[in-house]
Amino acid sequence: MMTPLPAPSAPSKTSIFKNRNFRKVFAAGAVSTLGTQLSALAIPLTAVGALNATPGQIGLLGALSMISFLLFGLPAGVLVDRASRRRIMIAADFGRVLVLASIPVASLLGALTLPQLYVVAFVTGTLTLLFTVASQSFLPSIVPPERLAEANANLASFREGNAIAGPVLAGLLIQLVTAPLVILLDVLSYLWSGVVIFSIRRVPEPVAAKQSMARSILDGVRYVFAHELLRPIAAAGALSNLAALVTLTMMPIYYERVLGLPTGMLGLFMGGGGVGLLLGAYTGRWLARWIGEGRVLWVFGMAIVPFAFLVPGAAPGAWQWIATGAWLVVCYQSGMTNVLLISFRQRITPGEMLGRMNAVMRFTLTGASALGAALGGAIGEFAGVRSALYVGVAVTGLVWIPYFFSPMRHLRRLP
Repeated sequence: MMTPLPAPSAPSKTSIFKNRNFRKVFAAGAVSTLGTQLSALAIPLTAVGALNATPGQIGLLGALSMISFLLFGLPAGVLVDRASRRRIMIAADFGRVLVLASIPVASLLGALTLPQLYVVAFVTGTLTLLFTVASQSFLPSIVPPERLAEANANLASFREGNAIAGPVLAGLLIQLVTAPLVILLDVLSYLWSGVVIFSIRRVPEPVAAKQSMARSILDGVRYVFAHELLRPIAAAGALSNLAALVTLTMMPIYYERVLGLPTGMLGLFMGGGGVGLLLGAYTGRWLARWIGEGRVLWVFGMAIVPFAFLVPGAAPGAWQWIATGAWLVVCYQSGMTNVLLISFRQRITPGEMLGRMNAVMRFTLTGASALGAALGGAIGEFAGVRSALYVGVAVTGLVWIPYFFSPMRHLRRLP
């Protein structure tokens, strides 16, 4: 029988960073998320620049990096609920060190191939799945319920800050050295993360009752999709991720081959999205208190639609900056909803169900991302890169609908 989380008490006035374990989780994530941003640009640019990949091949590469969330996402949640989440995080970090290091090594030996990049993308994606589900489920074990929003806001703010710095830094570094060598920095970031998390002392973690894998998975799926508030969150998140990955998968090709702009300009575009994510993480809670935590999700979702249609208008000169500013506004929505909804999901879910709830969410959201990457590549291959970008922004225009037709429509406070 599942025990609900304790009721929140009055928020503490002490800094969340007084919590030693949270401080270590923050330190690990601060470095590893910067490395992840470097690889997010360096790997596709390695395929485009060093291996002359086509739009379809870039789409496949992006899909393979996320397909594990569809193949293994639900069983991963069961594993996280039955095992030590801390140990899973450590194993995932060190595994990513070994796998990603193969790219610069193969490049230096002149043996790098597209099939190798496909394998690295798939294996790294699988390890990232385990780390993501375990880390979101581990946080409530070291942070009290009433401070989860604060903890997630701090983690998100630094993550989104890295989303600004990472692409810009990656673009500059790739111009100075080769893209495969930039991936070495991500290798070092995961090594740091694994060591820091290893130094966290063991803490009590809720463990789910042993039952069949199928029954455990079904319980998690039922919990999310039978819940009147979690269901629209999953649907809207899937639409948002599908739209974002159609856009992000095609942008390296769009900037390099269609527009003929330098890599540094692509980094600035990606960095503009990071600015939006950071601003959303920092100011989203204030905006939600003003408009209403439920209402802001669809109001702002509708408001960003005109900006989304400016993104494919990027061109050398002023329009490149207009498109970057529009992407900043689109990404603001993601930064805001991430902070609001991740904490909300953690608060309302029993501890021994957290792994499965997070896994079902990741299965749905990242599965949509994998579909978006594949869809972007397919449309780019057969109808053109700009057409793929317009499909992406059209889907962005639908994200507000699940929130609007749910009980969240009028909520001033999420329960």
